[in-house]
Amino acid sequence: MTTAYAAATVREQNATASRTWAAVGAVAGLAGVASIQTSLTIDAGYAPDTIGDPEKVVERLADQTVAILVTHTLTIITALLLVVFAAGLKRRLEAQAPVGSLLPSVAASGLGLVSVAALLGSGLTTEFVFGANAPKGELVPESGDFYAHWIATIPWLWVGAGLTGVAVAAAALKHSAAPRWIGWVGVVLGGLTLLAGISPLQYMAGFTGPVWLLVTGLGFLFADRRRSDARLK
Repeated sequence: MTTAYAAATVREQNATASRTWAAVGAVAGLAGVASIQTSLTIDAGYAPDTIGDPEKVVERLADQTVAILVTHTLTIITALLLVVFAAGLKRRLEAQAPVGSLLPSVAASGLGLVSVAALLGSGLTTEFVFGANAPKGELVPESGDFYAHWIATIPWLWVGAGLTGVAVAAAALKHSAAPRWIGWVGVVLGGLTLLAGISPLQYMAGFTGPVWLLVTGLGFLFADRRRSDARLK
């Protein structure tokens, strides 16, 4: 009785640990959605009264310091959590995909692209958020104008999530390496993200990519929980 209980406890602990990556993915998706939404409030380079006037752009950036810092923090959190989710997703797909399949590696690599884009997108914050608040003349206005466009574009490069979504869809629908409904989420949201990222409207991928990540992370979390519970019974 004691041995059986101990074995069941170990299996339950392993199942919980194996689902942590999925929870991390869901949090990454939520952080990604939030980062995109806060990014929308930073309009220094696009507002009708500032566009084309670098000095006014810098002044607007100074007024939007809080939004910039919040966006920066959320973007970095997303970048770091994506690495964990990518590793877990690769392991999860490899467990059921055919031996030697490229799909698990492609899925992880796509998220790696998003993580790098997020890291680069937030990489100039320190230089410019304080520069915009420095005494006038210390920051070259044209550089500040460039930064306003940088933070409004690079963190939106979620095309890699589209590649991951399509890879997960193929693994799920062709090889049953994931629940089929997660595969269809990959077809719809992943496909839209990939097409948007490929098109000249590439930044539109920032709207659908984080949503795909949130839904997929939650999907694996609860689907694998039900599977582990069934095994324990």
